[in-house]
Amino acid sequence: MSDVFFSDADFTAYRTLIYNESGIHFTATNRSILESRLKEQLRNNSVPTVQAYFDIISKDKEELKGFLDSITTNLTRFFRNQAHFDALEHHVVPELLKVKKETGNTTIKVWSAGCSTGEEPYTIAMLLSEILPPPWKFDITASDISLKCLMTGKEGFYTDSRIEGIPSAYLAKYFDKVEGGYKVHQDLMSKIHFDYHNLKNDSGQRGLDIVFCRNVIIYFDEAAQTAVINRFWDAMANKSFLFIGHSESLFGMDTKFEFVKTQWATLYRKFI
Repeated sequence: MSDVFFSDADFTAYRTLIYNESGIHFTATNRSILESRLKEQLRNNSVPTVQAYFDIISKDKEELKGFLDSITTNLTRFFRNQAHFDALEHHVVPELLKVKKETGNTTIKVWSAGCSTGEEPYTIAMLLSEILPPPWKFDITASDISLKCLMTGKEGFYTDSRIEGIPSAYLAKYFDKVEGGYKVHQDLMSKIHFDYHNLKNDSGQRGLDIVFCRNVIIYFDEAAQTAVINRFWDAMANKSFLFIGHSESLFGMDTKFEFVKTQWATLYRKFI
């Protein structure tokens, strides 16, 4: 690595800014990832040095959003970790229907936090469309820190290589074959609201029944993880459910969520 390009002082400055603005924690071991993303940003924006670019993103909030977008990892696919969706179908939804029948509220509110290019919220939408009996409805908010990913999700177009994992019956029912790939049906798209959100901030949502935030907090340090999870608690209704990534855990974290082990997958529950 060239110290001329990216000194230890530069790394510390960028790492601090990224953490303060997003909660994402860069360590010495992934410094090279940050360096490669910075080189790309400097090239794309015709900025001569990392110091000059730092001055720009420190003052320009829109440019800062673009930079944070560039450093995030957006690995996703339809029906990723099928066990979670089995638990959603066979445990979470039946429990919610029992609880919500008592209130007369027939809408299930879902948040797909860190939704990337939209595969997760569309998967949830297809599954809920299949299993919810009338008059039950659902409403999904899908958010991410990447504007580029959100645009892909809003467009609802996926190339042939991206639709792997979708059952053939779902593909036929919820997608149209178009040139170069598949387009999500408008009626399914209309049930998902894509929105920019930085998990470092309160989303303003309340009364959520289901939150998916998978493979996101793994990029945060312990303090930022705890803050995010506690904001989820504030946003969720009583007797609601939280899904996190299979490699993530709330163990040892100062949080009120209950651990739930089902025969399909493990998850967390808010129960007051």
